[in-house]
Amino acid sequence: MAQLSDDCFAFGGPMMSVDEAVGIIAARVTAVQDIETVSLVAADGRILAKEISAPLPLPPFTNSAVDGYAVRSADLAQVQEQAFPVAGRVQAGAAAQGPVEPGHAVRIFTGAPMPQGADTVFMQEDVRLDQGRVVLPAGLKPGANVRMAGEDIPAGHSALAAGQRLRPQDVALAAAFGLTHVEVRRRIRVAVFSTGNELVSPGASRGAAQLFDSNRFMLMAMLVRLGCEVSDLGILRDDRVSLAGALKSVAGTLDLILTTGGVSTGEEDYVKAAVESVGTLVLWRMAIKPGRPVAMGIIGGTPFIGLPGNPVASFVTFVHVVRPTVLALAGATQQHLIPMPVRAAFTYKKKIARREYVRVNLRRDENGGLEAVKFPREGAGLLSSLVDTDGLVELGEEITLVELGQTVGFLGYASLI
Repeated sequence: MAQLSDDCFAFGGPMMSVDEAVGIIAARVTAVQDIETVSLVAADGRILAKEISAPLPLPPFTNSAVDGYAVRSADLAQVQEQAFPVAGRVQAGAAAQGPVEPGHAVRIFTGAPMPQGADTVFMQEDVRLDQGRVVLPAGLKPGANVRMAGEDIPAGHSALAAGQRLRPQDVALAAAFGLTHVEVRRRIRVAVFSTGNELVSPGASRGAAQLFDSNRFMLMAMLVRLGCEVSDLGILRDDRVSLAGALKSVAGTLDLILTTGGVSTGEEDYVKAAVESVGTLVLWRMAIKPGRPVAMGIIGGTPFIGLPGNPVASFVTFVHVVRPTVLALAGATQQHLIPMPVRAAFTYKKKIARREYVRVNLRRDENGGLEAVKFPREGAGLLSSLVDTDGLVELGEEITLVELGQTVGFLGYASLI
């Protein structure tokens, strides 16, 4: 089971910056130690447990990068075209029959091994044939259109680092080494609750004053994209005793408990009191908008995170609290979010010392550059503002005003999970 040390909550002050929060998470969470072996087909999105060094060079042999004619560069003239007799033919997957003779060319195809002595390939589009001879233009540099053995990755080179969250291209590299399986950390197990008397699950009968629960499904989908095993534990009602009992019942068997709703300071927000009754909690008021009320704690040795109930606030705080926590628990290298510079097609005022995220769409301006257009409505409860936009503009703590045309940082939704 993953662990989170109690002293990670020994911080002062009423609010914590986003960077401070991420730093604490990365430094104090202990990753799961269980390792399992999976096939390459099942490796996408998993966290690599051990470094992979190249067991062979890539490419493993020197080969042609194009369809054409292989020659010795020492035979080439520098100022005039030449006609070489064609002696031999090498297809991909076949070995050359022998070395290329001086003053001769060998017909060769993409991926085929270079004949001994040959070091340059003319593309077939650049030559012409004349009565069994190939006429080669002057001026081609020695070594052109040749892939040298090991030029991509030399043997023994560290190719995939431990802690890497494997992507399709990483899986391809492992396959190119001839591997069929890789060692990965086991998946993080997360329990997800929603809280609130006003919620019912989709498909259930909804009262006139109730809402269908959406946050739980959003959070579970985001967790699955992070490679977690997710347990849907439904909706907890606004009662401190039952909340505490439900949280305690799953603690100690999972790696993370995640709730949404009930973490503010209202009279009907019971999550803080429930967690304090069965574990340790410090209400984490993060300097972020949307999202300020976020609770973190430990219940029976299991980390607990309580996110706000408004969907946009829940989404944003998931990205900045849950995501780095899950990566740290999984033993993954923290993946820092790097905003893309775009032009602001809006003006915006904000408070200093608070990081804010503005929902925007991207479009091309009159000069062909990218500009961010602010969603016309605000409010952390607007699901449509997540559905109908492309991502978030990140405004740092030091910013108080965004002016039309100013460069701002854009984070696309695809980069956030």
